Amino acid sequence: MPTALVTGASSGLGLELATLLARGRHDVVLVARRKDRLENVARGLAEEFGVRATALPADLARREAPGEIVRELETRGLVIDVLVNDAGFGAHGPFAETPLENALEMIQVNVAALVELTRRLLPGMLERRRGRILNLASTAAFQPGPLMAVYYASKAFVLSFSEALANETAGTGVTVTTLCPGPIATEFQKRAGVEKTALFTGPLVVDAPAAALAGYRGLMRGQRLVIPGVANKVLVQALRVTPRRLVTAVARRIQENRK
Repeated sequence: MPTALVTGASSGLGLELATLLARGRHDVVLVARRKDRLENVARGLAEEFGVRATALPADLARREAPGEIVRELETRGLVIDVLVNDAGFGAHGPFAETPLENALEMIQVNVAALVELTRRLLPGMLERRRGRILNLASTAAFQPGPLMAVYYASKAFVLSFSEALANETAGTGVTVTTLCPGPIATEFQKRAGVEKTALFTGPLVVDAPAAALAGYRGLMRGQRLVIPGVANKVLVQALRVTPRRLVTAVARRIQENRK
């Protein structure tokens, strides 16, 4: 039975993806900060789907966490066939007023941890000539995001990085998929402070189960890019032909527009 590692697995999109993988007969290794919640999720998946579910509590904001996770996998003899880099968070407000620690933690979780886990696990996949990687970006990856500057930039990095890896791994038996959902109704928007903006109250919002299912299907097909929802697909195409300055101005207006 293949084994999947899912970060951010205790809630939201990460939990939905972990559930789909377990239902699809994957053993799962679950990574998130909240130990009690993570262990409850692991027990539930094991009981419901008859898979091996391992909880590895870790705070990916810590620079040492990805290395510790991989060493624990090695200690337990766990070989990862599927890597899902879902963990991430955002913050709302002018960059100059954002606590520096918060901005650097966001880069660590959204970018650095994703890169390190991928770098540590990809060589084994290539050697075995099989493996799947799903990286969570966002429709935010296609545009600058005033008032969420670091978050949008982090997702642009994930998209560019993942598309490059998809090219590098072509024909190796390893696939790299980028999931770019629009706004999703999860705990993310509350933590980011954007739950009352127009962004999370408009037609682009996708529910977590639908976004996860689209990502899971794309992962299994080896699809390079997945954008759930017709409205978000149209948005991304429009962003590609709209002047960058206008796109940025509209993004700011949306971020400012609190209900």
